[in-house]
Amino acid sequence: MAANALWYGDNLDILRERIAPESVDLIYLDPPFNSNRSYNVLFGRSHGDDARAQIEAFDDTWTWTPETEQLYLAMLSGGAPARVADAIQAMHGLLDEGEVMAYLVMMAARLVELHRVLRPTGSIYLHCDPTASHYLKLLMDAIFGPGMFRNEVVWCYRKWSVAGHQFARNHDVILFYSKTEKGNTFNPLFIPVSAGTMKRWKGQKQQAVFDGGVRKASSTQGEAAETPMPDWWEVSILNPNAAERLGYPTQKPQALLERIVAASSNEGDVVLDPFCGCGTTIAAAQALGRRWIGIDVTYIAIDLVRRRLEDAYPGKLDYELHGIPRDMAGAKALFKESPLDFERWAVSMVQGQPNEKQVGDKGIDGVIRFPLDAKTAVGRCIVSVKGGGQVNPAMVRDLGGTITNHKAEMGVLITMDKATPGMIDAANHGGSYTWPVNGGTFPRVQLITVAQLLKGEQPSLPPVLTPYLKAPRHAAKADQLRMDG
Repeated sequence: MAANALWYGDNLDILRERIAPESVDLIYLDPPFNSNRSYNVLFGRSHGDDARAQIEAFDDTWTWTPETEQLYLAMLSGGAPARVADAIQAMHGLLDEGEVMAYLVMMAARLVELHRVLRPTGSIYLHCDPTASHYLKLLMDAIFGPGMFRNEVVWCYRKWSVAGHQFARNHDVILFYSKTEKGNTFNPLFIPVSAGTMKRWKGQKQQAVFDGGVRKASSTQGEAAETPMPDWWEVSILNPNAAERLGYPTQKPQALLERIVAASSNEGDVVLDPFCGCGTTIAAAQALGRRWIGIDVTYIAIDLVRRRLEDAYPGKLDYELHGIPRDMAGAKALFKESPLDFERWAVSMVQGQPNEKQVGDKGIDGVIRFPLDAKTAVGRCIVSVKGGGQVNPAMVRDLGGTITNHKAEMGVLITMDKATPGMIDAANHGGSYTWPVNGGTFPRVQLITVAQLLKGEQPSLPPVLTPYLKAPRHAAKADQLRMDG
């Protein structure tokens, strides 16, 4: 196994086909559940562009589909251990074929595979909200065994919520199971003792430091000023202005994940997050010297994790990226699998921000931003992507019209197929743009193919502003990481 790996694709397929049995030491997952909302990634702004752009990453409302039915029947027909099949069939009788049952079928298949890849000394932490935790605990008992249950960790946090007919919901549940009854890796964590206990120690000189749940304590009297950590955790949620905030609505604080990683793995162990989202588990594992595997089904999440890591560890990162096109065959496969993800991938290849809409984009699949002065002004280069069908000069002329209509400075057309002579001629007649910073000139309309992007070629543009909010740089030792060539 490579030191670290980031996978784009369906985690069920990747777990079954790519992750070896008993190869993972710790699993954390925070799977999306029915909050009846779409999750969005927030993009950063620089140089005074105040509009907050968001892009839909996934919708977490589940429905019973033919694919769900097929997966359900496969588990009943020998695709899952007998007690798992019995549990999921019993739940089907209770819940029928609604949203919750669709979610549980999806989770059951994946939890079976997660059990398979976990080492005998391994542990799994399943993060969920109280609306689903009781169903998921039954599934975990069926898959891992009731005797493997270790804790129901309650993560409580302060937030000013309004509840009309109930108490405010200010906690999540994290189900902690081990692979075997004895022998799972566990490093006890400690918290400072209460103020009352400290008063009883009055006159004794001691020092206690608590950092994210990791034990750091000493005492001149030989008496530790700390107590074992309980199964309820007070860790603040991320406020909108937190330094690590990336704009991902379900983003968890890194301190929470570092607590889990520190408790149930050792340096050099492998940590897996099959729903890695914006990559907080990966960031925690990297910070604590663990190896890691991250999987996500949306390209935008994978791109966000990649950029988050590169911001935090500039020039010092060693990991493999799987499922992202590396050649034309891969690009065509991605387009066939998901035209929308293909568009987002192509836009990211030119350092652009993908369009937030899936339909009705009016020819704008993304925007590249660049500074117009040393202060706040920002210029825009519209990106249009054509992955299928025949290309023709009309596409170039349409892009030119879009540039004019939206008062942008430039435009780039990315195509799967090679541009025709007529397209090249239309682009050559598209005019030029003069960048006010230094008077440099650039073609107003530019053409570039996927093959050129894969070779490392880029359109001719002024220096580009990064589209994502940047992660804080990690203060690592100079020799801790190495660049992956």
